[in-house]
Amino acid sequence: MTRGPAIPNALGPGATIGVLGGGQLGRMMAVAARQMGYRIIVLDPSPRCPTAQVSDGVVVGTLDDIDAARHLARQVDVITLDTEHVPADVLEALEAIAPVRPGAAVLRTIQDRLVQKQFLDRIGLPQARWAPVDDVHAALAKVGRPAILKVRRAGYDGKGQVRIDRDSEPEARLALLHGQPAVAEEVVGFSREISVILARGLDGQIEIYPIAENVHRRHILHTTRAPAPMPEARRKRAEAMAVAVAEALGHVGVIAVEMFELPDGRLLVNEIAPRTHNSGHYTYGACATSQFEQHLRAVCGIPLGAPRALTGAVMVNLIGDLWSKGPPAWHEILARPEARLHLYGKDAPAPGRKMGHVVLLDDDTDRALATAEALIATLAARS
Repeated sequence: MTRGPAIPNALGPGATIGVLGGGQLGRMMAVAARQMGYRIIVLDPSPRCPTAQVSDGVVVGTLDDIDAARHLARQVDVITLDTEHVPADVLEALEAIAPVRPGAAVLRTIQDRLVQKQFLDRIGLPQARWAPVDDVHAALAKVGRPAILKVRRAGYDGKGQVRIDRDSEPEARLALLHGQPAVAEEVVGFSREISVILARGLDGQIEIYPIAENVHRRHILHTTRAPAPMPEARRKRAEAMAVAVAEALGHVGVIAVEMFELPDGRLLVNEIAPRTHNSGHYTYGACATSQFEQHLRAVCGIPLGAPRALTGAVMVNLIGDLWSKGPPAWHEILARPEARLHLYGKDAPAPGRKMGHVVLLDDDTDRALATAEALIATLAARS
């Protein structure tokens, strides 16, 4: 992509980056930061969160603790995040102390599904039929059945949503959301889900990673294959849609735009994540620049790195269920020369909790997918 003009006051190695949220995304970002010579300070409720274990400092506090967030801001040169659930009001307050990337305006658009969908309509990008749930019957009349009711805020990995089938009682299903504001979406008969991971720098430079093909189990990402087999024209259309999102938001950093691919080849935007993303983990090993280094480059105002693939790859998540009888049989993974194991340092496994992932580096991604499934089946049989 074409580079813009040089960025004044770019932050080079030695600068300190503040991260709001100390999960696995922040951890992998912190590892990349240390390799590049940056310092990391994290805000998280736990002093032993995954990011804190590899950071230079930790401020203990919840993500809505404005005093703790200000304490972090006064120690850093730029602020970023590992979750989109940081309140936009907190980011707005921090912008008076240090640069915040992505900024409060991006989070205000993304955090509320209603506002996010209105934004997509406004910039003319296709998405599933949707309606606000002011009256559940009116919403269903617009989107049809079956439909999904999703809470407007804080839902992820299938949490905060319920399905309404043709024979469901709408009020009873809506009650399962405990009065939280919601939107209704039509159930889309998609052939697969893909995600476009890209980075946008302070100068407007954009670099796009190979498109990922995603498979979910129990609403949690199971495998990602990259590059996703796809006709060239469709790939370009998906990339153009994701670029339109990033530019309309004025986003700085890595962003993931998840899409449904329909049997007829049409693409619908499903969700936007203004941060590094689970489906981009394959870039750490399979691409010239990982999504984590790329995010740091963007928020620090230095030129973006090359996103090109060095090899094909499949990522498979390691979920806490695999720990039911103790630690998994790691030798099954470590014995494979193409496998790269990443564990997140979380204190306790739990069913449905992401504990780590494995990246299989292989140009034959069909073979890598089969290997991933065989590995998980072997680990599950011993758990």
